[in-house]
Amino acid sequence: MRSGFRALSFAVAASVFFSAAGMAGGVKAEGADPVIRSKSAILVEQSTGQTLFESNADEALAPASITKVMTMLLVMEALDEGRIRLEDPVTASDYASSMGGSQIWLEPNEQMTVHELLKATAVASANDAAVALAEYVSGTESAFVDAMNKKAEALGMRNTRFVNCTGLDEEGHYTSARDIAVMAGELLRHPKITEYTTIWMDHLRGGETELVNTNKLIYHYQGATGLKTGSTDNAGKCLCASAVRAGMGLISVVLGAPDSDTQFGDSRTLLDWGFGNFMNAKIELPDALPPLKVEHGVSEKVSLYAVPPESVVIDRKDEGRLAYEVTVSESVSAPVENNQTVGRVVVHIDSKELCSFPIKTKNGVARMTFLRAAGRLGRSLFSMGSVERPADERMDFSSPSSSAAPAASEESSQAGEGEEDSAGNEPSSSPAGVDISRIIR
Repeated sequence: MRSGFRALSFAVAASVFFSAAGMAGGVKAEGADPVIRSKSAILVEQSTGQTLFESNADEALAPASITKVMTMLLVMEALDEGRIRLEDPVTASDYASSMGGSQIWLEPNEQMTVHELLKATAVASANDAAVALAEYVSGTESAFVDAMNKKAEALGMRNTRFVNCTGLDEEGHYTSARDIAVMAGELLRHPKITEYTTIWMDHLRGGETELVNTNKLIYHYQGATGLKTGSTDNAGKCLCASAVRAGMGLISVVLGAPDSDTQFGDSRTLLDWGFGNFMNAKIELPDALPPLKVEHGVSEKVSLYAVPPESVVIDRKDEGRLAYEVTVSESVSAPVENNQTVGRVVVHIDSKELCSFPIKTKNGVARMTFLRAAGRLGRSLFSMGSVERPADERMDFSSPSSSAAPAASEESSQAGEGEEDSAGNEPSSSPAGVDISRIIR
C-alpha cells in the first residue's frame, strides 16, 4: 500500500546511469533513411533487439538457406545442454546424402564429427551436413523440424513456418525479415557459433574438400561476425549479416534481392547506416538507492535495488542528452514482499521516453503483530534482567546474617511499579522503555 511518491529528475552529460529492461520505441536517426532495393529488410541492434530500420519486415517470404540459422541454433542448444558433443561421430544416412543444392557430397554411411558438419553448414551452407546434424540431434529431419517450429513459437516468430532444415524451396516454408532477426539474435547468444560463421576458408577430409564462406562480408566488411546467406529460385538472394564495432552489434536481414550485388550491397548499406548513426551508451549504476520507510513492519526500513541492462541504443547526435526520472514510493505498508516493485526509472530525451525499468525491494518485511510485539518485549525484559549488577549491590549468601531480605524487599517494590494497581489500571510506562502501543500500531 503506497502512501505517496517522490520523484527525481536529472540529466547526465557524460555518462549514462540507467537504461531499459524494455524499449518504449525505436530510435530514429535524423537525415535520409538508407535506400534498399531488396523486397524486405530490417536492421536491429543485437543486445537489445531494438529495430533501427525496417522495410516490409513482416511479409512472409521464402528464406532459402537462412533457414539454417534456426538449424544451427538448435545444434548449439544441444551442445550447451550436453546432449551432443563436438567430437561425436555422425554417420550420414542415405537421405542426408541425397540432398541437392549446396553440399559437401556426403556418401551414405560416411562419418564426420559434429564439429566438421557444423563447420560445413555455417561456412559452405551444406544441405547434406545440415540434414545429418538434424538427424543426429532429433532422430529424423521431421522431428527436428517440429523442434524448429516450437522454438520459433517460443521466440515469438509470428510469421514463420519451417518445413525442412535446409531452406530448399518447399510449399509452406516461409519466414519474415523480422523473425529472422529474432532467431539470429538468439543464435548469437551462443558466442562459440562465431568461431564457425567467421571462417573465410577451410577444408574437410584432410584437405580434399575446400570450404569457402558464401558470405562475402566476412572477408570484406570490418567487424563482420556472420551470419548466413541464402539463394533459391523462389527466395531470390537473401542475407542475414551481423557485425560488431565499438562494442555495438548489429544484425541486418535482406530478403528477395534481385541479384548478388544487391544482396551484399543492401546489407552493407544497412550496417554502414547503423554504425554511422547510432551508438551504445554504457549503463553505470549510481550510488545505492536510499532505503524506503516501512509502516507497521518489524523493520522500519527496507533496502532497494534496480538492475538495468548494460547499455541503451541512442542516436549519435543525442550523446550526453539522456535524462532520467526516478519515482519511488514515500513509504510502503507491511507486509512487504521480496522483490516488490516500489518505483520506476524512466529514461528519456526531451519528452520522448526511451525505456524504463523497475525499482524493487531487496528483502521482505513482515507486519508487526501483537504476538511479535510481545515476543520483542519479552526479549527486552530478559536482556535487561541478564545485565550483571555492580558488586556493592550483589546479595551475599555466605552468612545467615546477610541483608538479603531488605534487598529482596527493595527489588520487589521496584518490580511492583510495573504492575497494575488495585483498580486494574496499567502503569504509565512499560519495563525496559518499550512502548507497546508504538510497536503494534
